[in-house]
Amino acid sequence: MSLACVLSRACLGLASPVVRVEVHLSCGLPGLTLVGLPETGVRESKDRVRSALLNSGFSFPQQRITINLAPADLPKEGGRFDLPIALGILAASGQLPEQALAGHVCLGELALSGAVQGVTGTLSASLACRDQAQTLIAPAENRDEALLPSGARVVSAETLAGLVAQLRTGKVALASPGVARPAEEVAPAQAHPDLAQVRGQLLARRALEVAAAGGHSLLLSGPPGAGKTLLASCLPGLLPALLPEQQLEVAAIHSLSGQVRPLHTLPPWRAPHHRSSAAALIGGGSGLPRPGEISLAHHGVLFLDELPEFHRDVLECLREPLECGVIRLARARHRVSYPARFQLVAAMNPCPCGLAGQAGACRCTPEQQARYRQRLSAPLMDRIDLRIAVPPLPLSTLTVSSEAPEPSARVRERVQRARDLQLARDGRLNADHDGQALLHALDKAGRDWLSRAGEQHGLSARACHRVLRVARTLADLAEATSIRRQDLSEAMMFRNAG
Repeated sequence: MSLACVLSRACLGLASPVVRVEVHLSCGLPGLTLVGLPETGVRESKDRVRSALLNSGFSFPQQRITINLAPADLPKEGGRFDLPIALGILAASGQLPEQALAGHVCLGELALSGAVQGVTGTLSASLACRDQAQTLIAPAENRDEALLPSGARVVSAETLAGLVAQLRTGKVALASPGVARPAEEVAPAQAHPDLAQVRGQLLARRALEVAAAGGHSLLLSGPPGAGKTLLASCLPGLLPALLPEQQLEVAAIHSLSGQVRPLHTLPPWRAPHHRSSAAALIGGGSGLPRPGEISLAHHGVLFLDELPEFHRDVLECLREPLECGVIRLARARHRVSYPARFQLVAAMNPCPCGLAGQAGACRCTPEQQARYRQRLSAPLMDRIDLRIAVPPLPLSTLTVSSEAPEPSARVRERVQRARDLQLARDGRLNADHDGQALLHALDKAGRDWLSRAGEQHGLSARACHRVLRVARTLADLAEATSIRRQDLSEAMMFRNAG
């Protein structure tokens, strides 16, 4: 047969659309033509495939070979199509029965020796194949990743020759998952500090609990050494465990970026350097845009230390994802969307030298302090729910032995109860709640109080809605059925305490 079709899958954000690899052999001068919007890495596959076939003991057809990657308007990149192209050539030339590939989807890059090498985005392809009742042929290097979805059918391919030998017999061995381990045992080695290590800082501890309970963003402002980074690092330990579907979604995003993350319950923690570019933070790069730090922090925490030291245009890119929980990257030829529902925690000094507010220590002029704070735009600050000042503590607080502070485990129990209330009532966290609906739920006295407080502090409509969301979280922590006046007062205090 001179025509064969092999199924594969591309990467388009978290989606993995089907790509038909069509191979046709015809008369004419020997040559290979590859069409269907291939990127440079895909166009180079013809040389890899030729060497892999010859070194695996197969013959390379001395005919005119036309390979079409359909649909033609779908961008294709990388070496993931090497294996389906090689199998298509073998099927079209009669060296492999085409019916042996029925119901299979192939992914894999070929080495010149014929070894099958790993590719990115295998988890997304495995999820799509499972939903379509297809069997995925994946590199042995990606075997564990492809088997993460429950019910996935995966064939592990180490070499081209070994895979073809199985397909010819019609007895393809399905890969089986390794020994199952509890999710906590495969968590990464990163250990987050316990809240019991934090001495004093009662206001900041309370703000951390509120931020964890409602999914709110948080800004910590204070001099160097006051404990801002330690406090922020404690936040992941207060968050509930990820649900199974959240674990798969997080692992799929990491797979697209080339990082294999096993399923575990620990929320992601990302802390990019303040010199990171916009593409590194929100995603991008040459070719098809890759997920950035905000997507890698999906369902977790994004910590930005030294917030004013980030380039202003980089920080401005956070405004839309903070509102909608998704980042849409548009290029001249590609448009992809990645989830980015992260919890922002930031830290900053009060002035360039960091010593503002300490008697006789700060050497910054008022103009320098104003320019430093102006690095953060008003629209970005408007989207931060909690702003807390972290003052320096006397050394006696650290050296004098006293009763140990409350540990993270006890705080996490209260956070879990508050989140359970939110999910049972609204199906979402308070940080994603409709502020207008909360406003209508207030009584007339509460609306009048909020109106007066908002005018006094110059709050925008968005800021008032965010105050309401924080107040709703405070009420949930107290297991109150409605927002009380004291909840509004505390939420307003958190808004202006930084």
